[in-house]
Amino acid sequence: MNTLSYRTVSANNATVQKEWFVLDATNQVLGRLSSQVASILRGKHKTNFTPHVDCGDNIIIINAEKIRLTGKKMTDKEYKRHTGYPGGQRITSPADIMQIEPGRIIEMAVKKMLPRNRLGNAIFHNLYVYSGSEHPHEAQQPKELKLNYK
Repeated sequence: MNTLSYRTVSANNATVQKEWFVLDATNQVLGRLSSQVASILRGKHKTNFTPHVDCGDNIIIINAEKIRLTGKKMTDKEYKRHTGYPGGQRITSPADIMQIEPGRIIEMAVKKMLPRNRLGNAIFHNLYVYSGSEHPHEAQQPKELKLNYK
């Protein structure tokens, strides 16, 4: 009699297969793009997903300056940070950040969707965001990634 074995496969650093993907952010909505990217970075799309291991893929996002925010979020949304000194609260809008460093908005959105621990910090280093259509990762032969929403 053949019995099936339903063993749980637990990944570790030696058994993880990481891939490289390139994603074009032209006319993509920030929140939808960020949630999909965070899930792929974490590795939740893989069958051997293990919560305590970095089993996600590397993602290169190009054309970060062409990201889209819905409604009036480009002017009304506020990013707050604090310098650590009394009266040191600083408030900026996405429009101001886009002028200085366009990829920063995508990085902040994805980072807040990852775990807030050492593993989340390690996973975040698998994300590469560039404004413009050029990136220095051609040697990794990234595959084009199409997101499945709309």
